[in-house]
Amino acid sequence: MLIADDLDKLLDILPNFVRFPLEHHAHKNDLIEVVMDLGRRPEARFPSNPEYLSHKTIDWNDLDYSIKRVGNFGGDNRAGIERTLHRISSVRNRKGHIIGLTCRVGRAVFGTINVIRDLLEVHQSILLLGKPGTGKTTAVREIARIFADEMEKRVVIIDTSNEIAGDGDIPHLSIGRARRMQVSKPELQHSVMIEAVENHMPEVIIIDEISTELEAIAACTIAERGVQLVGTAHGNYLESLIKNPVLSNLVGGLQYVTLGDEEAKRRGTQKSILERKASSAFKVVIEIHQRYCWLIHENVEYAIDQILQGSHTLVQRRKFNPIGKTSICLDNTMTINLMNIHKSNSFLINDKWREYYLKSPLENNSVTTSSLIKQSFNNQYNKALNVDTIDDTVYLNLYVYDINLGKIKNLIKNFNFPINITRKIDQADAILGLRINLKTNKYIKEIAKLKKIPIQTINFPSLQQISRALYAILNMNYSIAGCIDYKSFIFNNIFDNNKNDALEEVRLAIENIVIPKKITVELLPREALIRKIQHQLIQHYQLKARSIGEEPNRKLRILSN
Repeated sequence: MLIADDLDKLLDILPNFVRFPLEHHAHKNDLIEVVMDLGRRPEARFPSNPEYLSHKTIDWNDLDYSIKRVGNFGGDNRAGIERTLHRISSVRNRKGHIIGLTCRVGRAVFGTINVIRDLLEVHQSILLLGKPGTGKTTAVREIARIFADEMEKRVVIIDTSNEIAGDGDIPHLSIGRARRMQVSKPELQHSVMIEAVENHMPEVIIIDEISTELEAIAACTIAERGVQLVGTAHGNYLESLIKNPVLSNLVGGLQYVTLGDEEAKRRGTQKSILERKASSAFKVVIEIHQRYCWLIHENVEYAIDQILQGSHTLVQRRKFNPIGKTSICLDNTMTINLMNIHKSNSFLINDKWREYYLKSPLENNSVTTSSLIKQSFNNQYNKALNVDTIDDTVYLNLYVYDINLGKIKNLIKNFNFPINITRKIDQADAILGLRINLKTNKYIKEIAKLKKIPIQTINFPSLQQISRALYAILNMNYSIAGCIDYKSFIFNNIFDNNKNDALEEVRLAIENIVIPKKITVELLPREALIRKIQHQLIQHYQLKARSIGEEPNRKLRILSN
């Protein structure tokens, strides 16, 4: 991974008492930004912590010294240094005078997007989400260079604040052969986006910081014209983007739909529900939570539908480091109330496919990581059934009544069950529903009796009860020699997932709350066997815990020393 930052040119615009400490600083290559506010000491910010650079405070002369050495400040209060990627942002008082400067270090990092190179090959629009400072702009700059130089596409960058291609009329070398269109005023970004499509025939358009409704509409219009988009937006997760009324159109938007009584019961939901309104302008969404750890939604529309149904979504977690080593795993993401930590329960890709992907990520551009994972799971399943190809598998048609379909589809997908969900009861091979509601539904009972369709009921729509019911249905319909033992298959996988989930919860609680803050923490309710495993991990940290509450809501309380 090669980094070019032109740091000396940024240090040259700073007053001597600010520049000298940085020139000899041990961590100057990790510098994020320098902050100079009137009447305060200059401050340097690094990934680990901020540091004061001098005991002297900033005065008007110091600010004026730096302002004269940068370009003009635009309507967005940003300026730059000619032929560099550095960004200088100003803070003004009520009279419009500059009373503070934020000097942000701009870096061109070559090799950043090797971890998602396969996604660039499939010609789908990509949206990068993340908080400020996570490296979104650096990533799209490298993506622009890859598209223009290595894939030889016509690339146009909409550079509103000159952050992607640097200040001045001549763009920085880091964007390669890509062309850059500057925006005179930030509020005109959406019109420049449309102008780029109409006048310059791009194959790819790069947009940094989509933040207004007009820009979101322009992005959707560009996508409808067949142009590949690569954009960034502020936001932690895909869920937060869906809830953002301004930007939700980027991923299809939301609308309320009213269901009939029968359909609402069958789905196990309220009559008024949220659904995706239209197709997503971006087909792939990448969440950048850490500089070297990205979460990837390869099928955004499916992920949004799952989120709206209240189901967990499967995403890829790709980790990489500066020496080029990459690891990929699937995550079953969920949100817990413990410190609002967004955590994941991971299981690694089959070693064979992970080795294939890491060894030669570009030899077979048509094969994405998700397809490798799916093929791996299908091969394991077919091997157990003694089936050569997935096309030979016999699928069971299941009619579901008054149970959340998201939970059932998630189980079917995760464990690769040979089950299809049908909405036509007369075509079903089995019926699954809540016992209390099926008792009073004479229509379903009569059809099941007439068609000789077996009915499987559960008392409560929990993951464990649904799993047991699916096992019973499968064993009833697939009681052949050599078939998978679904009971042990489901129990082992769910138990392992719950165990990993519970142990990760203990680790996060102890390392983030109990030890550093000396605060007692209550964990989520768990089964007795899982609580016993949690106890063992707590004792490993030399801490004590006790069980509280009544079953099935009994849980552990970790005590601080």
